[in-house]
Amino acid sequence: MLDILYNRRSTRKFLNQKIEEEKIKKLLIAALLAPSSRGLRPWEFIVVDDPSLLEKLAISKPHGSLLLNHASLAIIIAGDKTKSDVWIEDCSIATIFIQLEAEALGLGSCWVQINRRYYNDDITANEYIHEQFNIPERLEVLSIVGIGYKAAETPPLTDLDVDWDKVSFNKFGSLYVKE
Repeated sequence: MLDILYNRRSTRKFLNQKIEEEKIKKLLIAALLAPSSRGLRPWEFIVVDDPSLLEKLAISKPHGSLLLNHASLAIIIAGDKTKSDVWIEDCSIATIFIQLEAEALGLGSCWVQINRRYYNDDITANEYIHEQFNIPERLEVLSIVGIGYKAAETPPLTDLDVDWDKVSFNKFGSLYVKE
């Protein structure tokens, strides 16, 4: 697992290569197996591989979504706000499970934040995506994960990226001493 964590980096440039159906299924299984508060699983996923729909997702907000234009696949993660008061947390876990499985499968991915972002001055990114994808009102779009084969490899993180100063032991400020 640590190898996956060291190697997983946000990928914004993808090869023009279709993702195999078996890999798409594994990405979805990973999302569906994610833990959730009280086992409520308040998420819904929309798999998008149609280039014209990926273009619509790529303009869902002014910054940070253009990478979806070049992804082979996007997964929209939405949460049922009527099912759980912690749908954001639960959907966040499912989102990262998708990204970790993508790395394990040799794919790149990037999280596109939708919740609390705007399409333009008049409507939110969430409202825009609802209109484009016929999403019921009870669902809120948290994120979109763009996925594809990496156009370039990014160097993995190293032990120097592990910031032990962020860890306290037994009480805040009592630093954890690593061996």
